[in-house]
Amino acid sequence: MAIDVAAAGELTDESTAGHEDVDVPESDELADTADILPGDGVGDDRSRTSARGMLVVSSAVVLGLLVLLGWLGFQGYRAHQGEAERQRFIDTARQGALNLTTMDWQHADVDVRRIMDGATGEFYNDFANRSQPFVDVLKQAKASSVGTVTDVGLESRSGDSAQVLVSVAVKTSNSAAAQQVPRAWRMRIAVMKIGDQMKVSNVEFVP
Repeated sequence: MAIDVAAAGELTDESTAGHEDVDVPESDELADTADILPGDGVGDDRSRTSARGMLVVSSAVVLGLLVLLGWLGFQGYRAHQGEAERQRFIDTARQGALNLTTMDWQHADVDVRRIMDGATGEFYNDFANRSQPFVDVLKQAKASSVGTVTDVGLESRSGDSAQVLVSVAVKTSNSAAAQQVPRAWRMRIAVMKIGDQMKVSNVEFVP
């Protein structure tokens, strides 16, 4: 069988031409395509953004808690200070009642001085005018008394002053009579704050 040389040459040329028409991407084009595809860098950016957001939120929460704790602490401090001052009013009235009802003729001058040291205002002036006659009567009668506070309570308060009700059981004795049965006294004692001190400004006996 004879081979057609010319036909064979044409086939060879066509086959070769077909292979030359195929486009093969060059290395630079492949690199450009790789840049377009999502990679690890995008994920890292998102993670960093998310972490920053969480940090901001956490900082805001912590700051809010600190502010809340500070406010609660301040309110607690104010409440404590108010309660402490209230107790000082009560304690001052209690001591004032004891000073007035616990006397001894043997040291009457000292007892009177103690009353005046804890007094102010109208009560101080009134007691100062009556103190010497009072001491003279105690000494002449050789009288003594002992007071015991049985009840005390804050009646009212306004600024630097307060009214305190005090109940006292008082035992008395003198040269003419043995110790008597305790008598119950009830007093309304006005207390005034003067600087850092609290003093009795008025005493009223009430039913």
